[in-house]
Amino acid sequence: MAIKILVVDDEEDLCEILQFNLEGEGFEVDVAFSAEDALKKNLKAYQLILLDVMMGKISGFKLARIIRQEMKLTVPILFITAKEGEENTLTGFSLGADDYIVKPFGVKEVIARVKAVIQRAGIKSAYSEKKLNIKGMELDVERKRLTIEDKTINLSRKEFEILYLLMDNSERIFSREEILDRIWSDDVVVNNRTVDVHITRLRKKLGGHGKLICSRAGYGYFFSENNS
Repeated sequence: MAIKILVVDDEEDLCEILQFNLEGEGFEVDVAFSAEDALKKNLKAYQLILLDVMMGKISGFKLARIIRQEMKLTVPILFITAKEGEENTLTGFSLGADDYIVKPFGVKEVIARVKAVIQRAGIKSAYSEKKLNIKGMELDVERKRLTIEDKTINLSRKEFEILYLLMDNSERIFSREEILDRIWSDDVVVNNRTVDVHITRLRKKLGGHGKLICSRAGYGYFFSENNS
């Protein structure tokens, strides 16, 4: 899966600009227009947080403190702020900031800083440049494409991510809760039934290969090359 970034800023237009441009660079980007909205998300799912300092009831500094001290998360944080000055910069770094950028800024500068933080942190996309080949199925992880016996199978983004998760961890059982946490990590309201529906659709698209996606009652789903 692509590197996931959360942009937290009360300027909706700015969030949309950053989301559009970062997604153009291959990142998966969610936005939150307040710290309160950000706290409703599964913050463990993100590899980087772009965090505005000046927001409403909960400031960016306070949210960073919650992330670092209460939630004990080490996710890199890049502060974005209209404030300048040594004191604010030191405050940000004392709260565990990995970088600091002052408004107004160019989008190219943000992208460069994001990539630099990711490189320093040693973060890599879960989608490595590889192909998974199992029993006539080829999952091109880089191009997000599935072929079965040289025929391209059109999958939705969620279907692709589920199949990749299961194929790349063959024989490992994933509970519905684990799949929800990994694939639906944003604040969209979904339940366990959502996983079942997507698995059913995925099996149908795979045709005879659908039986390779197995289930164990009370435990969850797994991919087995031996189920032929």
